[in-house]
Amino acid sequence: MTIGRIIHGDNLAVLATLPDATFTLIYIDPPFNTGREQTRTKTTSVLAAADSTTALTGFKGKSYERTRSDLMRYDDRFDDYWGFLEPRLREAWRLLTDDGTLYLHLDYREAHYAKVMLDALFGRESFLNEIIWAYDYGAKSKKRWPAKHDTILVYVKNPVTYFFNSDEVDREPYMAPGLVTAEKAERGKLPTDVWWHTIVSPTGREKTGYPTQKPEGILRRIVHASSRQGDAVLDFFAGSGTTGAVAAALGRRFVLVDQNPEAIVVMQKRFAAVVATGDVIFERG
Repeated sequence: MTIGRIIHGDNLAVLATLPDATFTLIYIDPPFNTGREQTRTKTTSVLAAADSTTALTGFKGKSYERTRSDLMRYDDRFDDYWGFLEPRLREAWRLLTDDGTLYLHLDYREAHYAKVMLDALFGRESFLNEIIWAYDYGAKSKKRWPAKHDTILVYVKNPVTYFFNSDEVDREPYMAPGLVTAEKAERGKLPTDVWWHTIVSPTGREKTGYPTQKPEGILRRIVHASSRQGDAVLDFFAGSGTTGAVAAALGRRFVLVDQNPEAIVVMQKRFAAVVATGDVIFERG
């Protein structure tokens, strides 16, 4: 039985081919816009009509068209990032099941843009969490507070029916175990919205050689909390394929999409054993 699909192609084009309400969990780790060349295009944004079937009400009751127009007045770069990410997030909304959850992984350069964008598209009532993944590795600036965290924005399709299972989540040691009972200290505590977790070790078993690879521990926590065995998981900025590897290990089905040939080569090596059995298939989108 096929449990996974890995698709080589432009993610926006591939997403358009997937059926509505397919995935319980979508995790994406898009480019962080760290110095990429900006392409400015002249766009005109207008407030959608009250009876518009395409406008989504969110940030302060405004349609997404008006929110975009307002923010463009303050920062031209917002329009570039909106133009790149917004159509993909609209597809993510369409593809989520009614009990589904989106995890959007970013760094400090883009998290504020994306938060406003998601408030407008999903609605502020669908905002669940801002997770801070903190780590301590690599060079440290002496001219400012060193940036050692990423932000993961969590939005649900339906704020009433979304799935979340904290019982499956790994537990952490108490920072002050002497303040709780021995039984509680032994069991540990549920994570908060601040996650301390090391990056992928350059010499560890997880390392694939892909530069933006994320640790399995981070994805394991997400997959456990926001999906069930047999559910479908989507990552359309798949990179090294960690989302799919974790999903498969936990009994979920998955679809991975990436247009970078280097990512495809890494995933071909990573999933070689299950590709040979037919459990995972590679496709060209």
